[in-house]
Amino acid sequence: MSQQDSSRSDVVDVETWLQALGMLLPAGTLEEAGPEERVALLDLARIAAHRSQRWAAPISAYLVGLAFASLPRAERLDRIRALVAQLDGGAG
Repeated sequence: MSQQDSSRSDVVDVETWLQALGMLLPAGTLEEAGPEERVALLDLARIAAHRSQRWAAPISAYLVGLAFASLPRAERLDRIRALVAQLDGGAG
């Protein structure tokens, strides 16, 4: 977010946003994606945004969520991290 965006009165910090979003999602959704998983997903989004058109970032995160949603939490985190490492290793 740019400095200009963060000074707007309608912009909230990420935790406030996630808490509000979590209230609109099925119970337990926010808790299911813990802080480490959120960081891994942000890494994925960063890579996607810098290696392609920026709108690939949210779509990539969504697709990874679909692909790994049924895995146990620890395995899901490992798979996301491995995917991020594979994508990041392709840096030119």
